[in-house]
Amino acid sequence: MVKKRKRILSGMRPTGKTHLGHLHGILENWRDLQDEYECFYFAADWHALTSEYKNTAVIKESLTEMIIDWLSVGLDPQRSTLFVQSWVKEHAELHLLLSMITPLSWLERNPTYKEQQEELADKDIGTYGFLGYPVLQAADILIYKGDYVPVGKDQLPHLEITREIARRFNYLYQETFPPPEALLTDVPNLGGTDGRKMSKSYDNAIFISDPADMLALKIEQMVTDPQRGYRKDPGDPDVCGLFPYHRIYSDSDVVAEIDTECRRAGIGCKDCKQMLLKKLEAYLAPIQEKRQHYLTHLAEVDEIIHEGTRRAQEVARQTMVEVREAIGM
Repeated sequence: MVKKRKRILSGMRPTGKTHLGHLHGILENWRDLQDEYECFYFAADWHALTSEYKNTAVIKESLTEMIIDWLSVGLDPQRSTLFVQSWVKEHAELHLLLSMITPLSWLERNPTYKEQQEELADKDIGTYGFLGYPVLQAADILIYKGDYVPVGKDQLPHLEITREIARRFNYLYQETFPPPEALLTDVPNLGGTDGRKMSKSYDNAIFISDPADMLALKIEQMVTDPQRGYRKDPGDPDVCGLFPYHRIYSDSDVVAEIDTECRRAGIGCKDCKQMLLKKLEAYLAPIQEKRQHYLTHLAEVDEIIHEGTRRAQEVARQTMVEVREAIGM
């Protein structure tokens, strides 16, 4: 008897290009999970509307390219179901039904609500949709009865709301949804070129599609140790924005050498940046080669998306049959 694999559910918003934070914090983890779990990964275009409702063109422009990035990093449509959220209308129906039973206080106490308001201060996000996005997120997960959701520690409050909604539905009606568990992932602390959190909103991101000249420019502009004013000054790798990148892209002996030499001014920031640039270019080369293949074979990408959406919809439709029976509607 073949043991049934546990199911993973996760998504990303198509709001622009894929950057290195996405690559190492999300996509490489998704790729590795394919070996052990039944994976459902979706383009969260309805979620993107919470912040981009005035600029919907960016969602349409980003959607296909984002999935191309997924394929280029190694997501396999034979092992993972890749689909578009808004193409599976059952998400919207479940979202509506769950919104009827979700206390407003649960949404207002969401600790990341204010954080997002600060990060997206340039956008008017004082909307019902933005406040209620955890309910839509719960629908996304519960409609596939996901066993696990891969999250970083900072995302645990999001998942806990989903678990609370599942338990409330089960209590009010009948046992329908297994409360999903967190699958904690290590998220590398990669800052943007200015030292802040890497974000398209901050215009400080390094994208996996950046050509060599753009990579060189961005690495050159990166903030290093702010206390190291001159080449002769000793540095501190622990506060340098460049050093976390070396931990990912450079061999361990090189990392150890940089750690030692920086502290005694044996290596300059310019030298360190040149070393990183070579490693980063080599790391991204096979990804960018695959990207180019898919960009010139868009029909293949379209077929992958449609087939993944068809598979996702089969599961979602069956779940909604159970939901309607449980509610009695």
